[in-house]
Amino acid sequence: RLTTRAEHARLEHVLHLAETMALERYAAILCGFDVFLRAWEPRIHAALPERLQGWFRTRRRGGFASADVEWLRAVARIEPVPMNARLVATLPLGDVAEVLGSLYVIEDWALGGRLAAPHLKRSLGLGQGRGASYFHGFGGETGAMWNNFRVLASLEIGESSRDTVRACQSARRTFAALIDLF
Repeated sequence: RLTTRAEHARLEHVLHLAETMALERYAAILCGFDVFLRAWEPRIHAALPERLQGWFRTRRRGGFASADVEWLRAVARIEPVPMNARLVATLPLGDVAEVLGSLYVIEDWALGGRLAAPHLKRSLGLGQGRGASYFHGFGGETGAMWNNFRVLASLEIGESSRDTVRACQSARRTFAALIDLF
């Protein structure tokens, strides 16, 4: 958290999720997460050791973003915004530390989604299954999933300062890719 504090704040500043926004702006944000996750999730899955691939499959959130984009298209008649997640392809994911560093960013945003979901309901009338499934995520399970991720990351990285540095660098690069996308 300390290492990525500036990047996290910058992404929050770029997205302004806590502010009231037009539905079109929200749709653009959602399209960005959808595009990012469509490129990122397969890369993460392939880079994880086989013993962790099943664990990752249970926490993939890209389907939520895709479903929200489709809901906005069908119900709100908002067309997806074309975006390019070119930096996702360049993220180094050569070892477990780099993969977990990148995963940290998305897991952290899942936790933050719990704060965004009520705001989206109040300001835009969106909810789970109604354009805000991505931010609702796994609902009441999100906190437990965050804790599970933290335990797994701690066990996998262990006391290795080299792996800790690699995970932090990977998290910073992942934040940079998201900032670039938006």
